[in-house]
Amino acid sequence: MIEMTLDEIAEAVGGVAHGEATVTGGAFVDTRTPEPGGLFVAVEGERVDGHDYAGTALAAGAVAVLGSRPTEAPTVVVDDVVRAVGVLARHVVDRLPDTTVLALTGSQGKTGTKDYLAHVLEAAGPTVATRGNFNNEIGVPLTVLRATEETRYLVVEMGARGIGHVGYLCTIAPPTVAAVLNVGTAHIGEFGSREAIARAKGEIVEALPAHGTAVLNAEDPLVAAMAERTVAQVRTFGPPPADIAVTDLVSDELGRQSFDLTHLGSGATVHLAQVGAFQWRNAAAAAAMALAAGVDLDTVADALADAQSASRWRMEVSERADGAVVVNDAYNANPESMEAALESLQVIGRSSGRRTVAVLGEMLELGPDAEQAHRRVGDFAQAAGVDVLVTVGEMAAHMAVGWPREAIITAGRDEALVWLRENVSAADVVLVKASRGAALEVVVEGLLAPDPGGTEGSNA
Repeated sequence: MIEMTLDEIAEAVGGVAHGEATVTGGAFVDTRTPEPGGLFVAVEGERVDGHDYAGTALAAGAVAVLGSRPTEAPTVVVDDVVRAVGVLARHVVDRLPDTTVLALTGSQGKTGTKDYLAHVLEAAGPTVATRGNFNNEIGVPLTVLRATEETRYLVVEMGARGIGHVGYLCTIAPPTVAAVLNVGTAHIGEFGSREAIARAKGEIVEALPAHGTAVLNAEDPLVAAMAERTVAQVRTFGPPPADIAVTDLVSDELGRQSFDLTHLGSGATVHLAQVGAFQWRNAAAAAAMALAAGVDLDTVADALADAQSASRWRMEVSERADGAVVVNDAYNANPESMEAALESLQVIGRSSGRRTVAVLGEMLELGPDAEQAHRRVGDFAQAAGVDVLVTVGEMAAHMAVGWPREAIITAGRDEALVWLRENVSAADVVLVKASRGAALEVVVEGLLAPDPGGTEGSNA
């Protein structure tokens, strides 16, 4: 964060300063992950009141608090803490005229694309990017407040749970490059339809200035149609004839992809180190955004080649001591991301000659169509030729309806892990995926854990 006194912060957010301090670090809401010299944002939630942790934050390295009442630390008091941290973030952005703000949204692939983009931009200049999936009305300001005068690129992931959410986030971090990756069914329970999701996601390109660039997925009709909603120039990514085009796509035995990337008559070959049938799309979107920000194609291709996942539990490939391959994609799930992961599983299975085992848990926030969505995933897995399906949880059991091969229906993580420990061998590749609430990373940890006298699994 740019250096600011408590009085300066109070003036920026329309608050009252109690005490004196100079903030030199970023802002944070969790005392377990403090920012030295930073600003503790005391959010009052339903179960936890951040003001009660002001002393802990101070001991952890914070120098001041932004809250709705005075605390034992120097505090800027405001009526609405969440609104105030957004106002402060915008104040910081406005003081960084040499920083390019790049924003992205989509139903899936946001975090993976953001990680690729941040890695590419770091090769061109100092970059600050969203950590994990801090992409809401609190997470976006926290990202912005990590920027300083030295920051050349600010990469902001934006999520939405309703109409107007993305538009609001763009008032905090106004982008000059903005991308919409796709419109799927994630959070359809809140929106009601894909068309409503498209209306919300498209707010990001409506926020662009005329000199900005909208980066759109050429393969998604709902995204491509957003070209009519922006005054900025439009660049598409995807297979030809997209502006940033991917050709000659191939995968190795672990599902790592290589392809040719072309732009304005120039081309470069990209070899990705990360696993997943969807990775080329994430990489192409990141490339399109970086090119729009002025990074040259060769730098983009080289940086994509050595990019590693910066976020946990997203297509993490590990090899157990006996040789079994485990793909941990347990961070989150919706029907589209489930299908992409299953496609990746089958690529690995075909290339390596291994039996494919899909351990699939429940997908949450799908509304009244949840049962149908789970059956859709089961049908996709069946058509893809998955050898063994292991479902975890009551709703996930619908994936096994009509399953023609071996299906194991389990009530929870413990039961699933027992079956896996007893039946998975060196000849298998196992995919584990579900929504965040299912916490199936616990199954992965148990599956990779050594038997008595054995050795740990290792990252492949």
